[in-house]
Amino acid sequence: MTVHALLGAAALVGSGVVAGVLFAVALSVVPALRAMPADRYVYTHQLLGRRWDPTMPVIVLSSTVADVVLAVLGGDDAALFATAAVLLLAVSVVSHFCNVPINRVVKAQDPAALPADWRDPRPLWRRWHLARTTLALAAVVVNAVAVVSR
Repeated sequence: MTVHALLGAAALVGSGVVAGVLFAVALSVVPALRAMPADRYVYTHQLLGRRWDPTMPVIVLSSTVADVVLAVLGGDDAALFATAAVLLLAVSVVSHFCNVPINRVVKAQDPAALPADWRDPRPLWRRWHLARTTLALAAVVVNAVAVVSR
């Protein structure tokens, strides 16, 4: 198996994991969180992020690096891998600058003592999450096309 094939598989699997996780969150977790009273939402949000917060950036950025290397290696699929890299980088940017700051605010709250002026971040968090989910789904599709086109 060539380096190109190994990196292609890594990029496809990594972007697939990212898209799958984000899609599952959008389909199931977000509606469940939206249905909860504020105190339960804060408590549950705090629990959900414990494992994903350190893991997802590693998967997103590793997949992005694999795509960048494949784009630099050249070939007929280089533009596709470059496009996938840009899409995954956009996932990272949306996560880092939009969702993560909201997560930090939620994590800093005491679910049993929410301030009277607490502003529910769920609608804004959901919009940014759907944006990054769309980007991740596009990235896995582009990676799949690149891998099968070789």
